[in-house]
Amino acid sequence: MTEATNAIPANLPLRNDLIGEEPYGAPQLDVPVCLNVNENPYAPDPAVCETIAKRVLEIAPTLNRYPDREHIALRQAFSDYLARESGTRLDVDELWGANGSNEIMLQLFQAFGGPGRTALGADPTYSMYPEYARDTFTGWKLAHRNADFTLNVDKTIEAIHEVKPSMVLLTSPNNPTGTPLPMEDIERILAACETAEVAGAPEGVHPILVIDEAYVEFRKPGTPSAVSLIKDHPNLAVSRTMSKAFAFAGARVGYLAASKGIIDCVRIVRMPYHLSAVTQAAALAAFEHTDEQLSRVEHLRETREATAEWLKAQTYKGQSLEVAESGSNFLLFGGHFDDRDAIFDELLKRGVLIRVVGPDGWLRVCMGTDEEMEQFRNALAETLRIVEAK
Repeated sequence: MTEATNAIPANLPLRNDLIGEEPYGAPQLDVPVCLNVNENPYAPDPAVCETIAKRVLEIAPTLNRYPDREHIALRQAFSDYLARESGTRLDVDELWGANGSNEIMLQLFQAFGGPGRTALGADPTYSMYPEYARDTFTGWKLAHRNADFTLNVDKTIEAIHEVKPSMVLLTSPNNPTGTPLPMEDIERILAACETAEVAGAPEGVHPILVIDEAYVEFRKPGTPSAVSLIKDHPNLAVSRTMSKAFAFAGARVGYLAASKGIIDCVRIVRMPYHLSAVTQAAALAAFEHTDEQLSRVEHLRETREATAEWLKAQTYKGQSLEVAESGSNFLLFGGHFDDRDAIFDELLKRGVLIRVVGPDGWLRVCMGTDEEMEQFRNALAETLRIVEAK
């Protein structure tokens, strides 16, 4: 697969702030081992595929009509799933679906951002957040994490009161580092948001806290989800996706758990009939097979832990590799790579695609099948010796 290139004529009235910008996206290359975009490497179970085909066939004769724009059946399925997965039962009007969690995030920026508003994150963080801000004319500010990538709660709270954002965005587990976000930290940030001011807003208006839980199913068993706090905190929004744990990246299904008030705000900015009937049918089919869809999650956790231990045993220029603690399906590793691009290139020559992302000196690899991870280990062991000898 070749990468598209931009060729925008200078006589087109592109927004001034977009001139020179490139579309977001990790490389899409035709290589044997793709470990760069945090996908679930295991295809959906055949029974899931059969149910998807059955459900789509059932709704196909209705495609001349618009879908249920409120996607009530799917929102009920979100509710049933969260009750099982996180032990929290939410009402249908406390849930909302969209085309991937990317659209969920964009809708949140559309509803709560805009000119004169600012969103606050904690770096290193997901590289799409500033693009959502740019696209909605929202300011973007950062509080810096600790050296081990854990959240510096005190500095974040200071930034909330200084910046007066309309939204605070935190990722749990964090992307690109994989760092878990303890519930006590979330609760401290929530408490700060519940009293903080929003710049330019009337008195009594407070920022919302958005927790991005795209990778939350990969957390250690027994770790609570932020959705358990929603009933007591109407300023909390939790974003989820079916892309990762459900092996459903190609279906583009994300969802939001929040108070009815936040959901109603998002409903104002959603496009008409934004979630197609085909998408809704496919997602409902997947939820019929939750066990099969999630069956590989535990194995991917085990793969992550085994890979982390293996990486820590590797050296580069006489130093052991560092590996950031991760509750996701990927690992940030290295810590002291002085030429991470060269390591990336050598791995690519060997048919292994990972990601140059995060702070300087680090690389990220997502968990693949057992065979893919063996190829990664062999390629990296060889690559490290080649690059350090240059």
